[in-house]
Parts: sequence; structure tokens; C-alpha cells
Amino acid sequence: MKLTRFSDYAMRVMLDLGRRPGELVSIAALAKAHNISQNHLMKVVSDLVNAGYLESIRGRSGGIRLARAPETINVGALLRHTEDDLNLVSCADCILMRGCGFNGALGQAMGAFMQVLDGYTLADLLTGWRGILNVPEPA
Repeated sequence: MKLTRFSDYAMRVMLDLGRRPGELVSIAALAKAHNISQNHLMKVVSDLVNAGYLESIRGRSGGIRLARAPETINVGALLRHTEDDLNLVSCADCILMRGCGFNGALGQAMGAFMQVLDGYTLADLLTGWRGILNVPEPA
């Protein structure tokens, strides 16, 4: 399974903000630190704000921060939100669909994959990471 770039960027933002509880961080600083297009990151952040994962404070000393404690943010739920389609293959147009068990096996595998992620919170993923990264503010 390969996650979309959108989910990758969303996880990076969530992990980075999760290690600085309550701290406001600019999108520009995150974009620079992670070498991500600021415009693309703005779309990701906007989506996460609208979904209630992030809080955005406007103004000169504004920025973004987690809207909830990392312990309350489920990784599986977050990925379900950021991924449009978690199906590994599209079987709808396949002539073998009626008798093939591959789709069922893949569905079971995806269920197991998501079940594992459902067992983790953002806080679980942050264990041991606090203080390792240092995202500078832009000059």
C-alpha cells in the first residue's frame, strides 16, 4: 500500500505539531523544514483545520497548532480522512470479478492494516521523537 502525498504531508504536519504542544508554528516554517511546497501544504492544513485536527490563528503572531491532544487523535481515523480511496485495486471492470477471491483477500489485508493503525494515537507515534527535529522560523 502506498499513501497519497496528501496523507504523507498531513502526517508530517500532525507529527511535527504534536511534538510542540500548544506552540503556534507557521505554515512557511513547516514547508521549509520538510521541503514541501507552501501552496500544497496550505491545502493540507486547510483540510485538517476544517476536519477539527488543527487550529489556525490568524495574524502577525499566528500560526497553526493541534486542536486536540495527541492522545485523542487516532492514526487510523486520520488516514481514513486524508485518503480518498483505500482500495488497493479496482475490480469493477475485471472479467474475473465474479469468481476471483483476490479482491476479498485484499479487503481482508486492508482491514488488518487499518486495524493496526487504529491501535495507535498520534502520541504513540511521538514517543522518543520529542526534541529531535528543530523547525526554524523563516527569516
